[in-house]
Amino acid sequence: MFRMKIYRVRGEVLVAVCDSEIVGKVFREGELKLEITESFYGTEEFGEEEVKRILRVATIVNLSGERSVKLGIKLGIIKKENVLYVDKCPHAQMVLL
Repeated sequence: MFRMKIYRVRGEVLVAVCDSEIVGKVFREGELKLEITESFYGTEEFGEEEVKRILRVATIVNLSGERSVKLGIKLGIIKKENVLYVDKCPHAQMVLL
């Protein structure tokens, strides 16, 4: 399962998605810190099909966790070489220009 929250700001659709089991965790590596909070990623659980449907209309995407990032790669919105790892937790972002 995934956590997902949708933000609509000035014509943009920002979608934040993470693997459900990493909510509440903090990943640190050097000066990098990745905090997976309910306030940003939401409290609702979603299945893969619902997440895929929403990601297809997003203009800005924030993905954290193994399954979430793999889904972004599978959909072609994230390039594997652009994935950032913070303490082994993958994180990726996409912006349509």
